[in-house]
Amino acid sequence: MHAEDAVAPERTPDAPDNSRTSEAGAGWDCRRRGSFHDLMPERVSGFSWRRPLVLWRSRNDVIAKLFGDPSNGIRRRCVAALAERGTRAGFTMHRSDESFSFLLLGDTGEGDRSQYAVVPPALRVGADTDFMVIASDVIYPSGEAADYPEKFFRPYKDYPGPIYAVPGNHDWYDGLRGFLRVFCDLDLDCAPEPWRGPLAVVPRLLWRRSGPVDEQELARARDRYRGAPGQRAVQPGPYWVIDTPALRIVGIDTGITGGIDRDQGAWLREVSAGPKPKLLITGKPLYVDDDVRPGKIEGGGTVDAIVKDPAHNYVAAIGGDIHNYQRYPVRAGDRTIQYVVSGGGGAFMHATHTIPRTRVTDEEDFRCYPLRGDSLSRYSRLYGRVLRLPRLFDLTPEEATAAVRHRLGIRPGRGYGGDPSPASAAKGLPGAGPSSLVPSPRAGEPVPAVPSRRARFVAALLGVPRGQRRRPGMARLPVRRMPQRFRSEMADWDRPPFFKSFLRLDVSEAELRIRCFAVTGCGDHERHPPCEDEVTIPLR
Repeated sequence: MHAEDAVAPERTPDAPDNSRTSEAGAGWDCRRRGSFHDLMPERVSGFSWRRPLVLWRSRNDVIAKLFGDPSNGIRRRCVAALAERGTRAGFTMHRSDESFSFLLLGDTGEGDRSQYAVVPPALRVGADTDFMVIASDVIYPSGEAADYPEKFFRPYKDYPGPIYAVPGNHDWYDGLRGFLRVFCDLDLDCAPEPWRGPLAVVPRLLWRRSGPVDEQELARARDRYRGAPGQRAVQPGPYWVIDTPALRIVGIDTGITGGIDRDQGAWLREVSAGPKPKLLITGKPLYVDDDVRPGKIEGGGTVDAIVKDPAHNYVAAIGGDIHNYQRYPVRAGDRTIQYVVSGGGGAFMHATHTIPRTRVTDEEDFRCYPLRGDSLSRYSRLYGRVLRLPRLFDLTPEEATAAVRHRLGIRPGRGYGGDPSPASAAKGLPGAGPSSLVPSPRAGEPVPAVPSRRARFVAALLGVPRGQRRRPGMARLPVRRMPQRFRSEMADWDRPPFFKSFLRLDVSEAELRIRCFAVTGCGDHERHPPCEDEVTIPLR
């Protein structure tokens, strides 16, 4: 068997439990609600994908996939306008710091409890950081400028440093107009080029145009919430570079469907040249759900080929869009590149229990948050509530963990009884007592009794793959194969544990340290956010 988590983050005696050491560390036993409720407006409009208006405002996603993504053409015209205005050469921002730190939050902007729950722990962990980056989907559902006061300026009013961003597909549903106005100080309504062909009339009629920009309202929101001099920043474009002595941080704009245009591709190759270590931040992850999505470049080539080129010396690539945390250490020649998914900054949670036993990297090197068992337990309760069949669907975290282990053939990230997780075995943590066990065919390793038929049925129904790989034509039903709109409407909740997350990155002359912190929504975890994963990458 392979391990879901071979080594836990280093724990000090006063460090809180995390999901790999206990159910309480995962937030299942939440005794004190978080203070994030006090940060929210008195009236919060419920954000739900059940609402026809929300779906209608997001229709450009479907149009782009059916009739062609116009993002490349729109972006070229917007970037040309920025260049005419005299933006920074090479879209580069320079920092002279030898050492610095920053927060990274992905997919933030629903404006509801799940977004605000991330704010207190992020402010505590990131109090001394130099800046923040939002990776993908700053504003849901359609990136309009009118939503920025309540979904961007207000939630992050107490973060003292500047905030930069790379846009996600939802930010593009208004032609990127709101994003460009807020982050680049450019108001330009870049309509798409006309579609061609016998069905071109359909996208021409249905394509959603950008909403109006209320300059006075944006100015009031900025002055009221993020008006301090240290909070103000204008980035040079939708894609950019932060160049420092130790590390070059490259942010790219992947539009609606994940590709980049030929001009951005040429720029990416240019800024990637040279031996300086580099970190890529992108709206779409390159490795996700045990799959490779290399990112096509218009005219030929892929983003991942640029990342893997040893002459470019990329050490990590972080993408949003998928609303959980995943990390894949991938060998590329004689070096290892850390591919990270970090989209848990506020939006609904994408399941991790549907991730097969990994083959793009060794399963024992793979990390995810929430753990697959916690994800299955949370989804089973959601489906039990929606279908009004809790006695059939509801699985405890222990039942769900056993079912995931049974179907995937992996050691769980959190052990129960005599079934120690890899973290427990390595650190001497809880999870080594007697239990109902059956002998293992491998070196006497303890294996829990076979889960109940009900647990196995629910795990299969909710998309836990069988064995090492899904057989051809075997659907991940219903979670991962359901249309996005229905999946998301069932995958949002307002009570702990939320299973959100964010990253803190610390850069020195010698190394890059990446830590993933959990957000459960529990009051105790706001004061001491659990560290779910960490990796240190040498830069020399």
